[in-house]
Parts: sequence; C-alpha cells; structure tokens
Amino acid sequence: MSGPETSSIVDVFDPRALAARRRRALALGPETFLLDRVAEDLADRIGAVKRRFERAADLGTPTAAVRAALAGSPMVGSLMAFGPAERADVDAVIDPEVLPFAPASLDLIVSALALQTVNDLPGVLAQIRRALRPDGLLLAGFFGAGTLNELREAFAIAESDTLGGISPRVAPFAELRDVGGLLQRAGFALPVTDVDRITVRYGDPLSLMADLRRMGAANPLTDRRRAPLLRKTLTRLFEVYAERFADPDGRLRATFEIAWVSGWAPHESQQKPLRPGSAKARLADALKVPEGRLPGEGN
Repeated sequence: MSGPETSSIVDVFDPRALAARRRRALALGPETFLLDRVAEDLADRIGAVKRRFERAADLGTPTAAVRAALAGSPMVGSLMAFGPAERADVDAVIDPEVLPFAPASLDLIVSALALQTVNDLPGVLAQIRRALRPDGLLLAGFFGAGTLNELREAFAIAESDTLGGISPRVAPFAELRDVGGLLQRAGFALPVTDVDRITVRYGDPLSLMADLRRMGAANPLTDRRRAPLLRKTLTRLFEVYAERFADPDGRLRATFEIAWVSGWAPHESQQKPLRPGSAKARLADALKVPEGRLPGEGN
C-alpha cells in the first residue's frame, strides 16, 4: 500500500497576510500609480495585437484598473473580473491557486500585479492554458526579480550589522527567464517575455515603506520576522540606503521591475518552426559567398 501523497509546493507567500495587507491598503487609502501604469500598458499591448477577443477574464488584479483601461476597447468583448474579496467590483471571488474556468472557455486572460504572489505559478499557468480556447492569449504583468533590490540589500546589511543575521524582508520574485520556461512547460505557443523597469524616487525609506503598505505590498512572506523592526535596525537601514542608493540631490531610488509575459494556446494557424532539412535554399547562396567546409570535415 502506498503512503499518503505529499505536496512539493512550498507556501512562500502567506494568503492570510496577503488579504490583511490588502484590507489595510484600503483602510489607509490605496496607492495605485504603479498598478494604473501597468493597466495602461496592458491595454496598449492588447491594442497592438489587432484582433478581437470576445470572452475575456481579468485574473487577480487588485483593483478595477484593468477593467477601466479596457473599457470601450474594440479588441475586447465581455470582461469578467476574478479576484480577491477586498476588490469591490469582482464578478467572482477566487482562490488564486485554483481557478474556476471551464476548459477552452476564454479567448483572453489578463492580469496586472497579481501573479507574483502565487505559490504554485506552474500550476496556475497550466490552468490558464487549459481555460483558453485555441489561439487564445494570456497577457500578464507582475513584479519581477529586480523589484525593490535596493530595499532588499539595505535591509540585509542593516539586520546583519545590528542583529547578527538576516530575515526575509522583501519577497523573492521570479526571474524572467524562468517564467519563459514555465510558459513553455504549460503548453503555451509563441511565448514572449520582456521587462519594464520603473525607478521611483523618495525622500527617505519610510516614504517608500508607506507606499508599499498603501499598495498592499508590505512583506507577505510565510517566513517573515514577526517581531517589530528595532529602532537601531531602522537607523542603520536609513544609513545604508543613503550611502548606496542616493542620487546627487539626496533622493533615494527604488526599482520596480515589471515582468511582462504572453503566450498563446496552440492553433493550427500559428507559425511553426521548419522541419530540419526542409530548407530550399543554401545559406552560402543567400550570402553570395563560396560554400566551404569546417576544419576536420571529410570530402
């Protein structure tokens, strides 16, 4: 008799902490400048596709920014919003790890600043792929690995200097090259990835951390340190950040890396690579040079 099944998925992100962060952001008054920019960029990218998507779903976006950006778009028909309970206008509240979509039921799935906190990203991508009709499109923008690298480094040095060790203070977001591989593994055709790096400048680290709280983006890690931040650690954080990441005018840089991914559900109309040996012209002829042999090749 076989033993009980065990899951290999590590819960890097704490779902209850994520929900609490979103509720606090609403109570404080949400800061949406990053999300609004990503939603506008997403609408521009949809517009460049030059085709219409009749049935679309907005997956996990924390606010109505994507719905507003796509309102009136001739490229998108009906758009249903699936997201957290804290978002007032969602059509359905969902578990971000278990999607409610029927197979081959959607022409387009979009997402803005949501997938970076999914614990089982390969599983979610596979579910998205199954939900798309042939020649359906996934387009998503989320925080990439370079996000808040300044804050991550400053925290690591400050904690090491004042506490003799470090704890996870900034989430470890996915590397873009890894996400491209995950798209292929999930069965997407024509996967494309690119990065938009946004630099925001602040007067001090507290202003940055205040914005993160109002974005609902404060530390949601399962292994986060629960103890309050000590004054000596905060003081050292200020010093390190100013030493390493200040511009000549004294303002501090904070990087937000937006990783963009897109992929299509396979369809017979899509471009496919040529079969090996199927070329009908020689490279030497195209370049108008004599065809030679590599050293060591036979006659």
